[in-house]
Amino acid sequence: MAKILIVDDERAIRNTLREILEYEDYEVLDVNNGIDGLNLIKTEDIDLVLCDIKMNKMDGMEVLTEGLTIKPDLPFIMISGHGTIETAVEASKKGAYDFISKPPDLNRLLITVRNALERGNLVTETKVLKRKASKVREILGNSTAINKIKDTIERVAPTDARVLVTGANGSGKELVARWLHEKSLRVNGPIIEVNCAAIPSELIESELFGHEKGSFTSAVKQRIGKFEQANGGTLFLDEIGDMSHSAQAKVLRALQENKITRVGGEKEIEVNVRVIAATNKDLLKEIEDGNFRMDLYHRLSVIIIHVPPLIERKEDIPIIANSFCNEICSEYRIPVKKISDEAIKALKALPWTGNIRELRNMIERLIILSDKTITESDVLNFANPTGPEKPELSTSNDSANGKVDYDMFQSFQEYKDQAEKTYIKYKLEKNNWNVSKTADDIDIQRSHLYSKIEKFGLKRSE
Repeated sequence: MAKILIVDDERAIRNTLREILEYEDYEVLDVNNGIDGLNLIKTEDIDLVLCDIKMNKMDGMEVLTEGLTIKPDLPFIMISGHGTIETAVEASKKGAYDFISKPPDLNRLLITVRNALERGNLVTETKVLKRKASKVREILGNSTAINKIKDTIERVAPTDARVLVTGANGSGKELVARWLHEKSLRVNGPIIEVNCAAIPSELIESELFGHEKGSFTSAVKQRIGKFEQANGGTLFLDEIGDMSHSAQAKVLRALQENKITRVGGEKEIEVNVRVIAATNKDLLKEIEDGNFRMDLYHRLSVIIIHVPPLIERKEDIPIIANSFCNEICSEYRIPVKKISDEAIKALKALPWTGNIRELRNMIERLIILSDKTITESDVLNFANPTGPEKPELSTSNDSANGKVDYDMFQSFQEYKDQAEKTYIKYKLEKNNWNVSKTADDIDIQRSHLYSKIEKFGLKRSE
């Protein structure tokens, strides 16, 4: 249900507009001045504003300007009893969606409201799609290690030097590679990624160099390989440590001569490609064990960038967690949730074996399962970053071990309901069943809390 804010100093107009809009099943808030209207825009998830132009305390044009500063995509429909073409043009220039004269025509009002809400939805969806389509995220963090990586990228990216990015799974090696391409002179060319660990050894050569029709049983047509696809751009060889020996030899030749030959072909094809490689393995040890070619290692490692695990840069966790929180809430089209200081401390205390990838998944889980504020209790109950060990859902009068039998839940919703029930019961008992205090404590409306109590059949112990 869309939430509409009416800002008008005439009670009769506010009441009329409210009656019309509520009849159409819109949720309506109204205030008689611009200052209160701006406060609601800051605190409520408003979808549309109907704003008078001539008002006391603050002019409607000022409300429009300030409101769009707070929420740039919020649709404003300006209304006035002294409407002129000049006023309408000025409102449009300042960012208003439309202008309606008083008294408003009912049909035009409803059509304009519907169109403005649809336009707001389209703007939001477009932003989400653009964010999903754009694969280059910002490298977040202010730790010494991250600042060093950013500085290295700035220095190395404009050159054609080959770069070897090392680090654990989920630490952000791909992001470093993409920024090296983004800041390079090849930015207008393609960046082609090959996950060497995901391609069977017998197919890796065909994937990299392509093949001619009939070169092997399933080669029913000619195929262009990744080296050719990346011509003029960047080729990102992820998990290079898992590449087969025969493929390593051909990659080495391609790097030395800037030429490739398709599988089953004889013609040499010139390629102009910058190669960036990444691995989670210790390649020097792999060389000692005979699994990786030393000459290829030296070709790839002109510049080495090591991405440290998250556990070694815990000071970056607050900024990364909050960024993920804003991003995920925007994707889900819900108000941005806050992460309490205590929750941040709890996050920083976790082992983070999965690094940045694990942190993002965890934040998404916490957003789904928590209320308006992500608390320390949410982290302890829902995070479970350690994998095998299951979290505890406990109350002040726990059973002997407080453990949850996960086999008892048939669906994720059942688990979520049990977690909510346990948490709310604990908070109610902690506050001696003071519903108002508990609602404030967990940051939800009192009516919402009463609904939860009724839903879960919670009763005060005698």
